Amino acid sequence: MELRQLEYLVAVAEEANFTRAADRVHVAQPGISAQIRKLERELGQKLFDRSGRSVRLTDAGKAVMPYARAALGAVAGAHSAIEDLSGLVRGRIAVGVVGAGPTITFANHLTAFHAEHPGVDIVLAEADSATLLDRLRSGELDFVVVGLTNEPTPDLTIQILSEDPIVAAVGRDHPLAGRSSIPQSAMRDLSLITLPRGNGVRSRIEDVCARAGFAPRVAFETSNIAVLTRLTEAGVGVAIVPEQLVAIMSRDLLALRIRPEIRAQIALAWRTEGAISPAAAAFLRRIR
Repeated sequence: MELRQLEYLVAVAEEANFTRAADRVHVAQPGISAQIRKLERELGQKLFDRSGRSVRLTDAGKAVMPYARAALGAVAGAHSAIEDLSGLVRGRIAVGVVGAGPTITFANHLTAFHAEHPGVDIVLAEADSATLLDRLRSGELDFVVVGLTNEPTPDLTIQILSEDPIVAAVGRDHPLAGRSSIPQSAMRDLSLITLPRGNGVRSRIEDVCARAGFAPRVAFETSNIAVLTRLTEAGVGVAIVPEQLVAIMSRDLLALRIRPEIRAQIALAWRTEGAISPAAAAFLRRIR
């Protein structure tokens, strides 16, 4: 088994296409196909289902993937460790974020880290919280930024980035614009614009409403900040979002407090066990 075969395996799995994977690793497509077949012969199992328009991992392929990623990560870590001896941190960190999840605080951390370590590539991946946590556990991501809904499991370590009140954002022409707050019970009757299911903030809202004996009246859901802003400015609904997000959305929106207050915790999560690269370690030092 060769390291390049594992690199090709991961590339094909992530691209779901041999041609795109070949472009990604700068190898001719027949060459990458031949190496995958060689690896399959060595393992005695088909690693990919090639019957559809896109290729998919077989059960055997899924079983191999965590080890392939771990091996590639270990090699990258070894290279980074040597470079770190000279005081220059290089490498790559992959951070998963929910579309509207990153806070101003986290953005400031990224900006400062990039200024301190320009040799580190930062890759951001967007998905819902559950998908991001699965990708974190599999080793595909180094960190994820998610809203906390439950106590973290022992396999993950978290660092709270921010704790914000959840507010009701309205346009200046909305009937509620003259108010400073609304009761939680108003979410039963107002047309709400929220983040999608699977987002920690959305889960927090649903939990609060369920305890009060009703379901929130969600008219629109989106993780796209531009769409969220446009809908709110147009007055088609009331956006229920963390207070920090309102400042990012638009100066023309007003943030009304929700009483009793609902708070949302945004956290950075990473794997508790296993070695991390010098680049990831440097990022953790910045966060802490």
